[in-house]
Amino acid sequence: MSETIAAISTALGEGAIGIVRLSGSEAFAIADKIIKLPKDKKIKNIDSHTINYGHVINPENKEKIEEIMLVKMAAPKTYTCEDIIEINCHGGIVTIQKILQLCLDNGARLAEPGEFTKRAFLNGRIDLSQAEAVIDFIKSKTTEASLLANNQIQGRLSSLIKKLRAEILDIIAVVEVNIDYPEYDDLEIETTKTILEKSVSIKESLENLLETSKQGKIIKEGLNTAIIGRPNVGKSSLLNNLLQENKAIVTDIAGTTRDVLEEYVNIKGVPIKLIDTAGIRDTEDVVEKIGVERSREVLKQADLVLFLINSNEKLTDKDKELLKLTEDKQTIIILNKLDLETKIDITEVESLGYNHPIIKTSMTTYQGIEDLEKSIRNLFFEGKTKPKDATYLSNTRQVNLITRALESLNEAINAAQAGLEVDMVLIDYTKTFNLLGEVIGENTSEELINELFSRFCLGK
Repeated sequence: MSETIAAISTALGEGAIGIVRLSGSEAFAIADKIIKLPKDKKIKNIDSHTINYGHVINPENKEKIEEIMLVKMAAPKTYTCEDIIEINCHGGIVTIQKILQLCLDNGARLAEPGEFTKRAFLNGRIDLSQAEAVIDFIKSKTTEASLLANNQIQGRLSSLIKKLRAEILDIIAVVEVNIDYPEYDDLEIETTKTILEKSVSIKESLENLLETSKQGKIIKEGLNTAIIGRPNVGKSSLLNNLLQENKAIVTDIAGTTRDVLEEYVNIKGVPIKLIDTAGIRDTEDVVEKIGVERSREVLKQADLVLFLINSNEKLTDKDKELLKLTEDKQTIIILNKLDLETKIDITEVESLGYNHPIIKTSMTTYQGIEDLEKSIRNLFFEGKTKPKDATYLSNTRQVNLITRALESLNEAINAAQAGLEVDMVLIDYTKTFNLLGEVIGENTSEELINELFSRFCLGK
């Protein structure tokens, strides 16, 4: 990390402001070569954490490239714990690229994706779970997703993991005392009793983390939601109503939708990937047949199914056949076309025994859409914890480590209860301690760290 790095930290394209960031021991010296401040002030002599007016110049011919505002931040009170310069210029592509190139020509190296955050991690400003939360924050699609990521950036998960590790360390210390004094039988009995008591709360905390991990995944990544039903029951109209715009073609002709159409929408704080499918039916039309097969695949992979039935018709065998496919899926049954005469027998739908929530709607009058949105949220969150008052695991790596840590803890508890030698019990507690450490970046390989930060955008 001896090299000074540079990158554009704002999105490429036209904009009001563009930012080029430098970080490293030579950041001030490099900036001094290409930036002229009023009265020829040197950057090293101006106060830290101040913003200053100046111009970017080409040091070879003294040509003024751009009028800028320069932000100086001296280590260690910076994002990377290194000296940082941020050059704020107009957001034109050509100008900002010129400024970056001048930084590179005068001693900086182009930063790798996520390298600024990686340096923050390696310099001890944040741990690995906080670093992962940075990219979650950038990519969040809803207010709740950003709250979840912000809680993790602020160290909510880190604090819990450190607390659990401290409690496990206490258990390990108690076990080691017993190993040092094996001649005292009473001590061994007390040791087993103590570690089992201490293990209960640790186990509950790990189980709670895993229980809420599904909610964290939903908040972060959204729900794959398949809109399923026979042709011409209102699937595309539902998509358009939830999006509040006309994305899908709607006609009275059955089979209008021939392929899968995907769109994202925020429903009551839940990010949803809506997938409008071709009406599932037997057809000889080659193109429509492909769409029907894709619809069946979407149904298999869906987290949530919105199953539409035409309430203006009696329940058909095809409806029953399709409902059978949703038996093991989180499903909401939507009885559509409420603005027309109701001919369906709702008790017949209920008697099928799937226990899916049933919502009555009209895509023409928008009746029932609000009820549907509430039902979607309640189905997955049931009015329980919100991101602001809970700790979540936000990715597969964390879930896998916590799962393995819980398995090791259970093995330690079982070994203690079975009366095995305490030094055997110690192995599983130590493994649990180390696995929890990996969540926050301790005992983590350089290869894994490089892979994680490679997912970041350039300049972050």
